[in-house]
Amino acid sequence: MNCIIIDDEATARAIIGQLCANVKNLNIVGEFPNAIQAIKYLNQNEVDLIFLDIHMPDFTGFDFIQTLKNPPKIILTTSDSKFAIQAFEYDCIVDYLVKPITQERFQKAINKAESFRINDKEPSTSDYEVAASGNDLYVNIDRRLIKIDVSSIYLVEAKGDYILIKTEDKNYTVHSTLKKIEDKLPESLFLKVHRSFIINIKKIIDIEDNSVLIKKDVIPVSRSNRQELMKRLNLL
Repeated sequence: MNCIIIDDEATARAIIGQLCANVKNLNIVGEFPNAIQAIKYLNQNEVDLIFLDIHMPDFTGFDFIQTLKNPPKIILTTSDSKFAIQAFEYDCIVDYLVKPITQERFQKAINKAESFRINDKEPSTSDYEVAASGNDLYVNIDRRLIKIDVSSIYLVEAKGDYILIKTEDKNYTVHSTLKKIEDKLPESLFLKVHRSFIINIKKIIDIEDNSVLIKKDVIPVSRSNRQELMKRLNLL
């Protein structure tokens, strides 16, 4: 990903640059001490990701974002944690890093940015977002990014234009499609057993005729998917 760094402090730009250097797929194409210089650059060039400080003289990070018609993905880098809620009012902001930033936390932000970038390349019919990163699934609910541990999901059900994701702890309703989330879930754990249901096969309690029991949910299994389900199970 081609990236730029915008921060009025030279030391901060150097630190972000070093963090980027430790990530293989990042290419820093520009560093700017203020938003005005960055805007001039972006008028002539496209980038995939911006590392943006919030507090800068004359032109804040939020002021900068509002000048962009089609902003790329943005990771905020700041020493001030109080703007986190305001930050996620912007769809282009994928993460909020509070200085000092560790390499591990930085890598998580990059993973998230990559997930959203892949998501943006796919056809979209609404403002929903579902992205996967490692063992986690991120869903966009009311402009908040919610992280779900994939292994905790035991059932996904299609409900019109929405999907219901059931986990061990909580249920989530997301504006998405079953196909969308099916592509994000690991095949080793999940199987679509019916046009309206995806199940975690490790969570199956009982199987009877053309249905499976997971927790307290009885899920129908279509004839076309039953054979695949039987193949996946460790039968005696």
